[in-house]
Amino acid sequence: MANKSNDMAHTKWMCKYHIVFTPKYRRKIIYNQYKESIRDILKQLCSYKGVEIIEGHLMPDHIHMLVSIPPKMSISSFMGYLKGKSALMIFDKHANLKYKFGNRHFWSEGYYVSTVGLNEATIKKYIQDQEKADILQDKISVKEYEDPFKG
Repeated sequence: MANKSNDMAHTKWMCKYHIVFTPKYRRKIIYNQYKESIRDILKQLCSYKGVEIIEGHLMPDHIHMLVSIPPKMSISSFMGYLKGKSALMIFDKHANLKYKFGNRHFWSEGYYVSTVGLNEATIKKYIQDQEKADILQDKISVKEYEDPFKG
């Protein structure tokens, strides 16, 4: 898949992007039944637009995706579509979330995107190892509280 290019009528293309986006206020909401539901919704919306998900990982408070987007579609229009439609679908499927997120704003405003050239393997490995790194970081940041007056 590393150097596979796609075809359109008069175009050969290989447009891959690493995208990271978060829920509003970086809430840790993506877990258990929400995680599976959000994953299925994102897969469905990407397939509607002809976007291939090469690699993806849902963390409790953000999402990493490595996607191949056709050049006829801008990354900003795709992200607007993905975040807008997925928020509506998430609220339709999980009505109890409407009270936590006012005015149907599930995702935060921005997102991170970087183009992936021929270093796709490095980005894939980064996405796969992201969860391990976050778990290690959480373990490091947890302070053990001991009684200083104990002998």
